[in-house]
Amino acid sequence: FASYYGDHMVLQKKPSGAVVWGHGELGAVVTVTLSGAGGLIIMEKTAHVKGPSGTWTTVLDPMDGGGPYALTAEQGWENVTLRDIYFGDVWLCSGQSNMAMTVLQVANASQELAAATRYPYVRIFAAAPSRSDVELQDLERIDLPWSIPTAAENLGHGNFTYFSAVCWLLGRSLYEALGSPIGLVEVAWGGTPIEAWSSRRVLQACGLPKDMGSVVLSSSISPHQHLSGPQTPSVLWNAMIHPLLNMTLRGIVWYQGEANAFLNTDQYNCTFPALIADWRRAFHAGSAGQTEPLLPFGFVQLSTYRHQSVDDSFARLRWHQTADLGVVPNARMPSTFMAVAMDLGDEHSPYGSIHPRDKQNVAHRLLLGARAVAYGDKDLVFQGPYPTRAILEVTRGLLNVTYSQELVCRQRDMQAFEVRGRKSSLKSWKREGNADGVFSPPQVCCSSQASPCRWLPAPVVAVGFRTVTLALSGCGTLVLGLRYAWAEWPCEYQACPLYNPQGLPAPPFM
Repeated sequence: FASYYGDHMVLQKKPSGAVVWGHGELGAVVTVTLSGAGGLIIMEKTAHVKGPSGTWTTVLDPMDGGGPYALTAEQGWENVTLRDIYFGDVWLCSGQSNMAMTVLQVANASQELAAATRYPYVRIFAAAPSRSDVELQDLERIDLPWSIPTAAENLGHGNFTYFSAVCWLLGRSLYEALGSPIGLVEVAWGGTPIEAWSSRRVLQACGLPKDMGSVVLSSSISPHQHLSGPQTPSVLWNAMIHPLLNMTLRGIVWYQGEANAFLNTDQYNCTFPALIADWRRAFHAGSAGQTEPLLPFGFVQLSTYRHQSVDDSFARLRWHQTADLGVVPNARMPSTFMAVAMDLGDEHSPYGSIHPRDKQNVAHRLLLGARAVAYGDKDLVFQGPYPTRAILEVTRGLLNVTYSQELVCRQRDMQAFEVRGRKSSLKSWKREGNADGVFSPPQVCCSSQASPCRWLPAPVVAVGFRTVTLALSGCGTLVLGLRYAWAEWPCEYQACPLYNPQGLPAPPFM
């Protein structure tokens, strides 16, 4: 079998068929048998070992959730049997260090670890960090083979090793909600940009050079450090994603973006949607069409890092994570869901403020999105309120912003809303007409700073059922822009200005 197969694993249940593959002697016939209790044969498949890779592949018939089963691959007199196999839903969890944070590192870690034994049908697997300059057919190393989470060391092996807290907490919650086995595959590496997880196709589609070794990371990273090692474009796609493409998946969860707040930030509105589309195509093709073409894809929007920052790169990256549309799913990112995390900052985290310990709320928000988008729970509220229109009251200098959901205001005095605009300046009106002899007063910034006009606070005057009324700070004539929570650390812990009654925060927008 391929290196990621093993005892205790979970294979994807129906309506999809699980793909099984492995290595053998060129030209040989491999017989794959699935057996139930007492050795009763459930199904039998044959596959031919093909070159030049010397691999065989077969697709099992779709199976109901449950088990245990035994899976045997036989070639001549040789055979390998894997036991305690269950069918359920398989989720891939990928990204950088916030995905790699283990259960040992989260809030209430001891209680979370103690509870693990109650979930023997949530099975976990972790690929070891590795990189390659060429696409690999099999994983080079494994940190954690398929395991039952009965021992704390499987979930709290160490810091940023295995097993992923967000992945585990989501999988455990999915099991509670669905009642069928869950398989979790962790593939993460801290400090890595999206380019490293992208195939050459993604880089080309977004106009990024294949060789980015001369690109320099900025801000908190040394100004002389070049992209190398796991930051090199495509090396993690090659070594950690490409070997898994034969797997039949139910969904993917992505927790990444911090590295791209300092690298190709304004290309993320291309690279992220392109990566999602590319991974979907690749897993669909690699699994012989068993992984659905619009594979559900969830992600965590950036949390927080610094209270005072030199630029708005974190805010821009959050915006680009939605392909500049503010909420998902949207036209550019169908079948996706997002966990907003800007209100879960952890200034005193022992792992640094960029690594907040509250992964339970992150997992809960991902769960709501997964249930709604991946499992079709249409009545579930899975995202926070988002503005649908804004009406200007010129004479009163107010802006009424209508939201999609009922609003709960937790912090009215915070300067979360900002406006940018122009106003007519009759005092400086020069009698110089245009070609048609039409005179119009010049437009000047509402702020003292001219080009470009500076953003000014728009204080909250009132919060209604679904409407927020803002004061325009003198920009009553022409509002050119409105933005909300546009900061690296926009609000304190669970205290952003706007939520819905379900406790989900309104996402940032511009």
